This record gives sequence, C-alpha cells and structure tokens, in this order.
Amino acid sequence: MEYSAVNTIWVLLGAALVFFMQAGFAMVETGFTRAKNAGNIIMKNLMDFCIGSPLYWLVGFGIMFGGSGALFGAIDMFSTGTYAEILPAGVPKYAYLIFQTVFCATSATIVSGAMAERTKFSAYCIYSGVISLLIYPISGHWIWGGGWLAQLGFHDFAGSTAVHMLGGVLSVVGASILGPRLGKYDKNGKPRAIPGHSLTLGALGCFILWFCWFGFNGCSTVSMEGDAIALAGKVFVTTNLAAAVATITVMIFTWIRYKKPDVSMTLNGSLAGLVAITAGCDTVSPAGAAVIGIIAGFVIVFAVEFFEKVAKVDDPVGAISVHGCCGALGTLLIGLFSDGSGTVAPGLFYGGGLKMLGIEALGVVSTAAWGAVTGIILFQIIKHTIGLRASKEEEIVGLDVTEHNLASAYADFNFSADDLTMYSSADKREVGVIAPAEAVPVRTVVSKAKTTDENGRPISKVVIVTKQSKFEDLKAAMEEIGVTGMTVTQVLGCGVQAGKTTYYRGVAREMNLLPKIKVEIVVSAVPVDAVVDAAKKSLYTGNIGDGKIFVYDVENVIKVRTGEEGYDALQGEDQW
Repeated sequence: MEYSAVNTIWVLLGAALVFFMQAGFAMVETGFTRAKNAGNIIMKNLMDFCIGSPLYWLVGFGIMFGGSGALFGAIDMFSTGTYAEILPAGVPKYAYLIFQTVFCATSATIVSGAMAERTKFSAYCIYSGVISLLIYPISGHWIWGGGWLAQLGFHDFAGSTAVHMLGGVLSVVGASILGPRLGKYDKNGKPRAIPGHSLTLGALGCFILWFCWFGFNGCSTVSMEGDAIALAGKVFVTTNLAAAVATITVMIFTWIRYKKPDVSMTLNGSLAGLVAITAGCDTVSPAGAAVIGIIAGFVIVFAVEFFEKVAKVDDPVGAISVHGCCGALGTLLIGLFSDGSGTVAPGLFYGGGLKMLGIEALGVVSTAAWGAVTGIILFQIIKHTIGLRASKEEEIVGLDVTEHNLASAYADFNFSADDLTMYSSADKREVGVIAPAEAVPVRTVVSKAKTTDENGRPISKVVIVTKQSKFEDLKAAMEEIGVTGMTVTQVLGCGVQAGKTTYYRGVAREMNLLPKIKVEIVVSAVPVDAVVDAAKKSLYTGNIGDGKIFVYDVENVIKVRTGEEGYDALQGEDQW
C-alpha cells in the first residue's frame, strides 16, 4: 500500500485534536460540579482514556473493524491484522488505530458527567473499561465497520449516534440506577438547583471542545486529497454555524423563559449544536446547518428541564440532553436536510422521500436499544457486586477526600491542617515569629482591665453586612470619624426577602445567597452612635439589600503583644 503523507498527517492531526477533547470534557464537568469533587472529576477523565486505550487496542478495534459480519467484527488480539479493507486511502493502520481510539474514549467519558459527584471511583473504572472494550466497538461496527446498518445506507459522518448518543443513553441508564445527589429533590420531588462551582472552567471546557470539534468532524474526511479538500472546508463551516446558531438560540430562549440569559444553559447550547451537526456535517448545506442549530437550541433547553423536573434524573452537566438527545436529533435530521452530496441519499426536503429518514431512525433506535440493554446489565452487575454509589457520608464530605485522600483540588486557596502543626514547639519556632525574649520591650499591664473610657462609654462591637460595592464608601466614612481598625470578610447571605429569585439550568434557586461583605468594628473612644450614623449615611440607597447593622456589648479586649486589656487595648498604633 502506498501511503499519503498529507492524508496521514490529517488523520493524526484529528487524533490529537480529539484527544484534547478530554481536557474540554474535564473542564466542563469540573466547572459544572462542586469544588469538593473537582479532583475526582479530573481523575476520572484521565483514567477513562488511559483505561480505554489499551482495551480498545487489545480487542475493541478488532471487534469494530476486523471483519464484515453484520453484527460483530472479529476477535483480533492486540490489533495485529492488516485491516487493508477498511483503511482510508494512503493512511497506515496505526494512524487509523489511534484516530479511532480517541473517538472511543470520547464516548466513554460522556458518561462520567451525568453520574458525577456520587459514583464510586472503582465502579467508574470498571464500567468505563467495559464501554471501550465491548459496548462501543460492537455498535460502532454496525455503523462504521461494515455492519448491518452500514449495509442499509445508515449515515453518521463523525458520530452523533455512534459516539454521542450511545454515551448519552448509557448516561441516562447509569444516572437512573445511581439515583440523584443528596438534596437534589425535596420531599415533594421538586428539584433544587445545585450550581457548579466555576462557570469559568465550564466555559473554558466548552471553548476547548468547540476548537477540537473541528478535528472531530473536519478530520473525519480522513483525507485531504481530491474532493476531500473541498469537503473539509464545508465540514468546518457547517460545524461552526450549527454551534453558533444553537448558542444564540439558547441565549434568546432562556432570556425569554427565565427573564435572564442563562449562562450554563447557553454553554450547553454550544455543545448541543456541535453534537447535532456531527452526523450530517458533510451532507447538509450551511443553511441546513443553521436550521439544525436552531432546532438543537430549543431541544437542549426542553430536554434538560424534562430530565430534571419530570423524569427526575439528576445529570449535573447536562450530558444526557446534550449528547443523547441532540445526538439522536442530529442523526434524524439527516433524513430531512441531506442535500444528497457525495454518496449520501437526499433527505425529505431535497426530494428524497422518507427512505433516508427511515434508515436514520432505525439506526438511532437500534443503537439506543443496544446502549440501554447493555447499560442496564452493566450497571446492575456493578451495583450488586462492588457497589455503584458512594456512601452518604462520602458524598457529603466530597469524593476528593474520601476517594483520593485529597483535601482540596484548590489547596492554594485553603489552609491545611498541616500548616498549623508544621513545627514542634519543643525545638522549633515558626518562621517570622519573634521569641518573647527578643521582642520589642513593652510595659506589661497588670492592672484590672478598664472596660469604659473616661466618659463611661462601654466597649461595643458593630457588625455591618452590606453590598460589596459599598465597601469603599463605608471605609471612607469610618476613617472620617476616627475608626482606625476593622475586620472585613466576604460572605454569602440573604435577608427576609430570601434573596433575588434566579434560575440555574431552568430550576429556581429557592434560597439565593448573594455576595456580601461583613465588616466588624470594635470601638470605645469613638461613640458607637457615630459609627452607626456614619454607616447608615454611607450605605443608604433606599433599595432592598442595603444591609443591616448589629451592635453588641464586648466584655473584654486583650492586645496579645502588650497584654493590655479593655479600653487600653483599643488605643494606639498596632501592626497586624
């Protein structure tokens, strides 16, 4: 066989881009879930690829491409066959093997998002391996390996059904058997919003996936010679258009439906458009791709709401709706929007009748049934052997610490217990701490603490909770009346109004905690009434949410450095 350098480079480029989708999925899933499970999410996205790669090489590739049987390829241990019949023109076997391996890993990693935050890590490793070993290769053979669907003329250019819908079906089965996260539904079955901890990470993941999708779809031409040159350009255009239009559609639709454009749902809209166009990106026109994007934009919103509110299936990242529903949708729409280019039959809207639509529907239904049946068997076996779900205690604490002994995936932003006990007081001093004998000489006060000033005013603590945006005004007002010390904390909270009602992925957040600041001031020489009056003047706008002021009596104050107590401890300059 004579190899083509340009075709081989194109396929390897596609393999590299599709591999990098693992990073995109990892960021999306991490951002859309809670911080206490971030390390677990990263670990799962790493391991599904690392487990799936050798298993797919071991037997999966052979099952998928090793023969021309209607239902099953061949058992070819370690992929030693030549595979000359299925290799793209000019592409060597190993280049095609790695290209197909990364597609397999994509299907397996979809499931982790829908089952996030409550799945045992050992169970995840097992079911991810089985997906790559058997489930994906068998249905993949039907579609891409010369099996019965391929023989009927079923078309799925880059995997809306073969990769995405299969992953989505396995996701809904797994999430249903697993059950919802603790606290997701109240006693009446009403869903509660559990926002992810970082939309920034989620958005980064979506941009990575969008970028890599050009390799997922574009490089599926597996050639850059002859007609494939023009086809690759068309695929890039249709892929981008569907994603962009779906994103706009979701933004506008959620803006109308929820009164504000929903960021999380709009990010899902981008992925929905990408998944929906994947099957027919080679055989629909740019106009057809835009319409597919519009349809996908509506479907993703209704699908997320259906699974969360009606079906009661807890999917933290929307994987079922994005990959399952929109994967099936995009495949079916080939039967309507295929323009008959290449070897694909035209769809209904291009004079092709219902035949193509029927074939696509058959492929969707059969692949979904395969995923559902194998998924039920797989997840039930795991559930009744090693266990599928983490314990209640593990879920509450978080899978980072219970599954991986990881205190936090964001250690730089937290104090560790080790930080407080790093040195033994018997023989070491903490860095930067001055021994008492070496400290600046001070007069030790041994007299009884004086808890009032010369005018008899007691020591008072004023706690102010208000908007973050008003802090500078408050600080200036305090400096003007002589307050020289305060403690400021960023907090979350709400008053009697229970915050402002908002929506997260279509679900109302019943208790919306708003970002606030808490300012604590202890005074004696400065009259507490002056502090309260100055705070009220600087914070007042007349709107709900201006804040509250709390005043407490303070029993005593002790300055650590000098030993001074009471009123005296509050006087003079002191460096923290």
